[in-house]
Amino acid sequence: MMLAVDRRSFLQGAAAALTAAGEAVVAPREYEPAFANPLKGWRPSIANARKHPFATLGKHYIRWNELENSADDGVEKIRQFSSAQWKGLPEANTKVIPRVYLEWPDRGTYWPADLETGDYASDRFKTRLARLIEKLGEAWDNDARVAFIEIGLIGRWGEHHHPSPTPETQKLIGDAFRRNLPNKLAMNRYPWEFEDYSFGIYWDSFGHKEELVRHAPVLEGRLAERWKTAVMGGEPAFDWGTPLGKNPTDAVANNADQVIELVRRLHWNHLGWLADYDAGNEQAARNGALIQKAFGYRFVIDQARFTANVIPGGGLEVALKLRNTGSTPFYYRWPVEVALLAAQTRRPVWSDVWPDLDIRKWLPGEHEVRASFKTPDNLETGRYLLALSILDPAAGRPAARFAIANYLKGGRHPLGWIGVGTAMDSAEFTEFDDLAADRSLGYA
Repeated sequence: MMLAVDRRSFLQGAAAALTAAGEAVVAPREYEPAFANPLKGWRPSIANARKHPFATLGKHYIRWNELENSADDGVEKIRQFSSAQWKGLPEANTKVIPRVYLEWPDRGTYWPADLETGDYASDRFKTRLARLIEKLGEAWDNDARVAFIEIGLIGRWGEHHHPSPTPETQKLIGDAFRRNLPNKLAMNRYPWEFEDYSFGIYWDSFGHKEELVRHAPVLEGRLAERWKTAVMGGEPAFDWGTPLGKNPTDAVANNADQVIELVRRLHWNHLGWLADYDAGNEQAARNGALIQKAFGYRFVIDQARFTANVIPGGGLEVALKLRNTGSTPFYYRWPVEVALLAAQTRRPVWSDVWPDLDIRKWLPGEHEVRASFKTPDNLETGRYLLALSILDPAAGRPAARFAIANYLKGGRHPLGWIGVGTAMDSAEFTEFDDLAADRSLGYA
């Protein structure tokens, strides 16, 4: 469910003007409702991700012996398991956060058949631990379905307690992740562990006052800058201590202010368990949307300036003023595409990637960017829509969206009209689609 607002007001045209210097100046309207955007936000289980109105992330707990039950099991077993379990994720524009674990209290232990259950200390286990991470790297490091990875592996639920990883084991795991999974951002459980590594944190009792007194001093002290490059996630717990509410629905409906304060204060990207709130509860649905807007990144374009009239083969200047009103940056270097769309079909006739642009540097706050492009020599004269999109490099297709009303189904943001070999007296374009209603995106 969305915020109870008149959505039509967010589909109205942006203010547009042409300057005497032949430049179009457009002020897009912010798209106020919450919406699903990749690599951020509410994070249910992978089984429930498609049912959630805002989810693009899903958590997957994986038993070690499902991936490897003996030393002879190879990487192909991991690939086959992953493909079977993650079928359909690309089409749903959803990515997974896996955690491999060995023990789940009251359910069982899941050690490989050729290892001794509970033996975390032996050289045999440590050798297999390093080898498993090497296999995970071969299987997952270039798998577009994997968003981030929770280290897991040690202790109950893979939460690094009962037992905690020793300094030696932390070094073994840290070195193995850094060496074998350089393209994936990893998270460890406790902020006072893995001190020599730049991992993010999965805090699995997020907001509990019993843990806040220990976590906050580290997250706001030694790790105060870590969120700028590393992912912070996890979940509140509702089965011990002092949680954020009696259950997910109660917490979201009645304690959203506390959740949002912590999300913004500690720069949190995503949360699970809490994501299981009842969207049929009107108050929980309203607050769930507000929390979604606080999670992760949220890019609002306040002004776009671009060359209003060009000739085939001529130069095109584009400049943006934008704000990140969220709590974190975008954590991977996805490209921003500039395209000219045909007036009738709204399909690209030319596109280029914004040069030297790293959206990971768009921290919360204001940003200005500018670039020059060259249009094709054979571009037909006429008028075109100048559009922006953020591409998932896995398929080179629009995937992440700006929070502006200027939107067309399929993931592109039309800023305004541009004339190619044709004089234009107005850049204004107003025929927008509803951003949040578009579920057509994917990276298959």
